[in-house]
Amino acid sequence: MDYEIFDLGDVTLQSGVNLPNAFLAYKTYGKLNEKKDNVIVYPTAFGDQHVQNEWLIGNGMALDPREYFIIVPNLLGNGLSSSPSNTPAPFDKANFPQVTIYDNVTFQYRLVTEKFGIQKIALVVGWSMGGLQSFQWGASYPDMVERIAPFCGGAKTWPQTYVVLDGMKAALMAAVGFDSSKLNELTSVDMRAVGRVYAGWGVSQAFYREELYREMGFESLAEFGVGVWEDSFMKMDPHNVLAMLWTGQFADISANPAYNGDFDKALKSIKALACIMPGSTDLFCTADDNKYEAKLIPHAEFNPIESIWGHFAGRGINSKDNQFIDDSLKRLLAVSTIS
Repeated sequence: MDYEIFDLGDVTLQSGVNLPNAFLAYKTYGKLNEKKDNVIVYPTAFGDQHVQNEWLIGNGMALDPREYFIIVPNLLGNGLSSSPSNTPAPFDKANFPQVTIYDNVTFQYRLVTEKFGIQKIALVVGWSMGGLQSFQWGASYPDMVERIAPFCGGAKTWPQTYVVLDGMKAALMAAVGFDSSKLNELTSVDMRAVGRVYAGWGVSQAFYREELYREMGFESLAEFGVGVWEDSFMKMDPHNVLAMLWTGQFADISANPAYNGDFDKALKSIKALACIMPGSTDLFCTADDNKYEAKLIPHAEFNPIESIWGHFAGRGINSKDNQFIDDSLKRLLAVSTIS
């Protein structure tokens, strides 16, 4: 096991449901300094685990473990933190309670403060739903978070993103004839169609037109469809995916007692320096949505990744996009924060 477990105990979720013996799986890189001010929090995205974040961590990179203490908390529902696949009855499989982004960040705050005694975070960074968590950190703990850098992720699930996630959910519901009482019959094979639904949203039209999948070692569109979309999704537990889909569909940094649904107020309350990096051709979390958000955050830079890799500009696959993200993070970390 290359990660650690932080026991949360019995927690009351935002939904009011009490989840017993909840836990966060996390991995750290580097060492916490004496001042405890060299901290970077880097939450995982939908379907990802900490390993998928490691492409952005390394010597000489912005997230350099020789300089920073990097904490990668795993999303609830991802199979490592409390999830349908590892929670005993009565909360196993399709019975797992609804978990929000707010819940996730609240538990991450407990990890950071209770386990490590940290009071200042230099940067919260993340891709996709990890980016959403970075916005939530900025809105929930404005005096603690000095910088945020969401890439290919919004501060809430805008209607377009909701519709895409709903299509993915429908593919699983179709496997059981849209009978929610049969959800526990789902298996990983049923994830094949979910991958196919996502295939039209993960990358851009130009990516397909220019056959960039060849750069990933696939000879044909059909081979890419199986080798990336089907295979990666079939590695996921369908009940974990349903849990994360709910988290994703109802994500909104203002959906909590601090802001009571006032999205603009939540954005304006973020004090962190923000570098917001949408993918210029992202069909899933669009640059236009991020542009709206960036205008309302007081110290935000709107910094699109000019790329035809769509949402996957932030996936750590294309070296040019990776370089852009890393360079942007280096610049952000070099700027002194507002006192």
